[in-house]
Amino acid sequence: MEFLLIASAHFMALLSPGPDFFLIMQTALRMRLKFAWAVCAGIAAANFVYISLAIIGFEYISKLPHLMQVLHYAGGAYLLYLGFLLLKAPKTSLSGQHTDNILLAPKLTGQFLVGFTSGILNPKNSIFYLSLFTAMVSPATPLLQRSLYGLWMAAMVLGWDMMIAAVINKHSIQSLPAGWIFPLEKFAGLALGFFGAALFFN
Repeated sequence: MEFLLIASAHFMALLSPGPDFFLIMQTALRMRLKFAWAVCAGIAAANFVYISLAIIGFEYISKLPHLMQVLHYAGGAYLLYLGFLLLKAPKTSLSGQHTDNILLAPKLTGQFLVGFTSGILNPKNSIFYLSLFTAMVSPATPLLQRSLYGLWMAAMVLGWDMMIAAVINKHSIQSLPAGWIFPLEKFAGLALGFFGAALFFN
């Protein structure tokens, strides 16, 4: 029953579009699928870091106001930066060409780091996982069982994000007119900028 509760709560959170969704969307629209999946892997790795901390029992991290404040504003600044990069990106695709824009660089390690940085600097990830394990997992639950919960959640994040990337990438190539990709990318930039600005006012 404990697993069902925590798995259901986690899946409901995955259904809610956030910065990760728009980051994945812009990559899947502009680049080959493997690069979008690299972003997904980076996001999942960052989630796994916070899941691991929650499993080990570092609930006190949420009680360190200075650390959480730094994470809060660093995350907001990073999302604003990503939004700015998308808004200033040129209309023509830069996949496979040299570019200084980290969001358009056709490098798997680069895209992985974009996803990881976005996930690790998102303060809501740390708060969510720490709250989830504190509220729904009994202190008596063995470490091995808690670890299996964590592996399940990390796998769900990766699988769900990779599915979203595959669907967007397929439809952008097969059915979306080329002229639609540019405004969708700008919408993603505005969304990321909105999430970043919101962190400065919350």
